[in-house]
Amino acid sequence: VHAFAGHIACDAASNSEIVIPVFKDNKVIAVLDIDSPSLARFDEQDKIGLEALVKAFEETL
Repeated sequence: VHAFAGHIACDAASNSEIVIPVFKDNKVIAVLDIDSPSLARFDEQDKIGLEALVKAFEETL
């Protein structure tokens, strides 16, 4: 999170963040935004799992 100059921290202790957009009718209507105090907390497996979770949620919209 510190490498991106425009980052707006929700929590001052945040050192990692993953954000997954939520779509409805091809428009972003929300984001799943998860922060962690641990550096490099999120990896590709986290991304894949969270994208699957969001996709399942989108199907209920």
